[in-house]
Amino acid sequence: MTVVEKAAYLKGLVEGLGVEPESRDGKLWGALTELLSQMAHEIEDLQESDNDYADALDEIAEELSYLEEITCDLDRPEDFDDYDDEDDCDEEGCGGECGSCCGCEDYAEYELHCPNCGGAIVVNEEVFEEGKMVCPGCGASIVLNVDEQ
Repeated sequence: MTVVEKAAYLKGLVEGLGVEPESRDGKLWGALTELLSQMAHEIEDLQESDNDYADALDEIAEELSYLEEITCDLDRPEDFDDYDDEDDCDEEGCGGECGSCCGCEDYAEYELHCPNCGGAIVVNEEVFEEGKMVCPGCGASIVLNVDEQ
């Protein structure tokens, strides 16, 4: 039995008492049952709204999970099943280990630590020269200081 049905049942019980609607007791019982009915309808509307918001939140969570799945660790191609790094680089003797097809012998990697989460991050010269990146661990923006002193 829903809250609205219970309120209607109680209103029926009050009417069944035989209290004169114009008497003091009848006015009190009438006002109480009317208030109870209005509150029951408001509660029902709020429950529907809450269910709608919960459904929308579930959809957003699913979409965020999907986006996280496809974007997480994009700088680590070995995480993808269809990535074949040996086919990407044509430099002799490289074996595709550099991740960059130009200047394999000049390819350098830097290990950094995220100031937000402390996680280790390995970046190549190209990313380092850009001067900024997003931590794959926590998603924080990191500004890389490229000034040599």
